[in-house]
Amino acid sequence: MEGIETLRQWVKESDNIVFFGGAGVSTESGIPDFRSVDGLYHQKYDYPPETILSHTFFMKKTEEFYRFYHDKMLVSGAKPNAAHLKLAELEAKGKLKAVITQNIDGLHQLAGSKEVLELHGSVQRNYCQKCHKFYDFAKMQSSAGVPVCDDCGGVIKPDVVLYEEGLDMQTMNKAVNYIANADVLIIGGTSLVVYPAAGLIDYYRGNKLVLINLSETARDDVADLCIHGRIGEVMSQLE
Repeated sequence: MEGIETLRQWVKESDNIVFFGGAGVSTESGIPDFRSVDGLYHQKYDYPPETILSHTFFMKKTEEFYRFYHDKMLVSGAKPNAAHLKLAELEAKGKLKAVITQNIDGLHQLAGSKEVLELHGSVQRNYCQKCHKFYDFAKMQSSAGVPVCDDCGGVIKPDVVLYEEGLDMQTMNKAVNYIANADVLIIGGTSLVVYPAAGLIDYYRGNKLVLINLSETARDDVADLCIHGRIGEVMSQLE
């Protein structure tokens, strides 16, 4: 695969790598990208995913929101793939400083990564809107219909950033700081069209910007190295 040798060399020489990943990192673990409209989706839902996964929709049509959420967002049994494992390994070796992710599945942590910045939250964390009691993934998965708090009966909301909601500024600031100071920035599994997350690339000041994606991205022209392939396949070839 073209570019692998260059990437291998850059990784070998650096101890200040930052990885920024999107949905493509998780699809290889069997987690579907909800934006890809499929036949099943057309048959079952009256609204596009972006509408269902909005704050307004959650508040007004909570039952319909959870029908989609249970169906599409709570994927059980997913395991880290080669990309997750290699990133955790690079961090353990002291080469990778942080993983910044748009994904909400918690697979990076499951693989062993410690410094993970989740821009869009996580399905692993859920809170009662009334008393703020914490609930895990299992509680949400086992709930039929709208999940409610065992203590006060309030509606439980996943700690994920819905459309119309702002990103956590503390997380964003940390991500900006890591990217601005990185030697090598590897961006994988994202087409770089979802803002504000996609704008993070503009904070990188180095000259080793690597884009790994199956298809071309909106920012291929600014990359120092583009590799078109599966993220797990590419990352597994690193030492």
